Amino acid sequence: MTSLKDTLHWHDSDVEVHKIVVGDLDNNVFFVRCKHTGESLMIDAANEHEKLLELCQALDVRTVVETHGHADHIEAVPQVRDAGYRVGITAADAARLPSYDYILEDDEVIPIGRLSLRTIITPGHTEGSICFKLENKPLLFSGDTLFPGGPGRTDLAGGNFNDVLTSIDTKLFPFPKQTIVLPGHGAETTIGAEQPSFSKWVDRGW
Repeated sequence: MTSLKDTLHWHDSDVEVHKIVVGDLDNNVFFVRCKHTGESLMIDAANEHEKLLELCQALDVRTVVETHGHADHIEAVPQVRDAGYRVGITAADAARLPSYDYILEDDEVIPIGRLSLRTIITPGHTEGSICFKLENKPLLFSGDTLFPGGPGRTDLAGGNFNDVLTSIDTKLFPFPKQTIVLPGHGAETTIGAEQPSFSKWVDRGW
């Protein structure tokens, strides 16, 4: 049994963010929980479905959203749906999933108890990559769009380097510098830590 004390990554008086790392590519799976109602949302049904379903039950997950459709982020989707959880994905990436329940649009709000998670479609890593900003909190879930040190890879299926740069510059960098960026792999960063390097990413071409 995974301990919730071990998975707790960030919290304040309103929200808990739980994190578990799964699969051969060390995917970060995040759970956003409203402390007032106990309801949660899971970001990326990546892998090791037994662990994910255990946390889904423990954290009262109500829905699951996918940041994009690359295989390492979606391998647990069938088992998660079989367990009764609804899975959302953008229209542009929907064909990459074996199955799904609903389409995520740009700039919509997903309620999590008393919390609100806003969608931000950010093409580039894939055509339909999407990030999620927790309203009124300094938390941005960036999938594989933005990492410490630059954008996610664009040499994979659906990738476009110019598109990911545009997405980061116009959709993510307007957030306050203290905004914490929680990516789909590896360590977190902040908007303020990454902004000064943008021109270097442009020049290096990846």
